[in-house]
Amino acid sequence: DRSIASPHPAHVAAVLVDGVAQNGFRDLPWTEGTRQLQQRIVFMHRLDPAWPDVSDAGLRATANDWLTPHVHGLTRREELRRLDLASILLGMLDWEQRATLDDVAPSYIVVPSGSRIRIDYTNPASPVLAARLQELFGWTDSPRIGRHRVPLTLHLLSPAHRPVQVTTDLAGFWRTGYFEVMKELKGRYPKHYWPDDPLRAVPTRHVRPRADKVEG
Repeated sequence: DRSIASPHPAHVAAVLVDGVAQNGFRDLPWTEGTRQLQQRIVFMHRLDPAWPDVSDAGLRATANDWLTPHVHGLTRREELRRLDLASILLGMLDWEQRATLDDVAPSYIVVPSGSRIRIDYTNPASPVLAARLQELFGWTDSPRIGRHRVPLTLHLLSPAHRPVQVTTDLAGFWRTGYFEVMKELKGRYPKHYWPDDPLRAVPTRHVRPRADKVEG
């Protein structure tokens, strides 16, 4: 007979889950992509409490429920690095939530220049879109997400990708702030395109739009 019994898998799972929670989930294979997914779901939970709370505090409070099924059969902490964290997070959503996530809390947005720019949900109360000012010409108002309830906080960037204005009111910026910013940027970046009418101007991701596209 064996003098030392093998620990029961359920006991091992409980120890692993407890260790993960105590470590603040540092043992899990977080990536930039899975953190963004987590933050998008946190944003949705703020809009609708029926969505699961997957904030770090929420995950810690419910770790036994959502993590235990995925660690059953594991024996070492190192094996946690092989977990598919994105699938685990998506598995906490019901079918309808999974179907609507990309529409209501998109991971990126297409700006007037055609660039696909990632939305930053680090602060789920105020998601950020950081884009060069010239790529937004022609956009009449701030884009909204969350079933049109939440305006994105726009970080308007210079050609060197430095913020020159932060706003949730793009229409107001075009009316009042643009011309001061334009004068400053025109002096610093004279080769770039700085039109007098940003709403009729051609958006561009380059130094200047193609000559045949420029108004006037």
